[in-house]
Amino acid sequence: MFFGLGRPAQMVTRQEALPGRSEPMQIPAQHAVLKGPLAPEPNDSHRTLCVGMGCFWGAERLFWQLPGVIATAAGYAGGFTPNPTYAQVCTGRTGHTEAVLVTYDPAQIEVASLLKTFWENHDPTTANRQGNDVGTQYRSAIYWSTPQQQQAAQQTREAFQTVLSEAGLGEITTEIRAMSEAGPFYYAEPEHQQYLAKNPNGYCNHGPNGFTCPVGLLSSTDLPAQTDVEPPR
Repeated sequence: MFFGLGRPAQMVTRQEALPGRSEPMQIPAQHAVLKGPLAPEPNDSHRTLCVGMGCFWGAERLFWQLPGVIATAAGYAGGFTPNPTYAQVCTGRTGHTEAVLVTYDPAQIEVASLLKTFWENHDPTTANRQGNDVGTQYRSAIYWSTPQQQQAAQQTREAFQTVLSEAGLGEITTEIRAMSEAGPFYYAEPEHQQYLAKNPNGYCNHGPNGFTCPVGLLSSTDLPAQTDVEPPR
């Protein structure tokens, strides 16, 4: 992992974005690894967090291995084009970043632990780039769905920035926004779902970046439990 080698790429505007499609993507019913639904029905005991950290193949694998994660899905978030295809997103003209939607049980895993995996397994200082993958579709992003997730995103960002700054590295460029502001999560094509489980030797540029994100300052009691509720979807 190389920190601080990012190249800027220009984000399209809504007016410049590709028009997209009216039909949602047809996706498998079952998660290929976890064996539950790929897109679980909304449940008061579950939460969803959306993250972008470069190519979604390797990013998704990181999260489906964590205890308390119920489902993961590869897709597109933070852009303008409705129901985009992979080919469209790869042009950089939809505004989306490749993303992973993580559905988890907060009684089994805290959001801070999910974000620790996020920060420690990609380079959040390279704007619109992860390794040789360059473009706005590879930007680092956290799209939160609850106040607790927002707080955890901001606090872990500050904690990890301290670690990077002490090592003489650059500023974190991760986009942090509410999912309601970033727009819908669009599922990617079936062949992209759990890609590395189906293709164990497939391309993956994710792995430990050599730095530890301290999360001891966070706990599930930082906010009252009743505030950790997702808005209606």
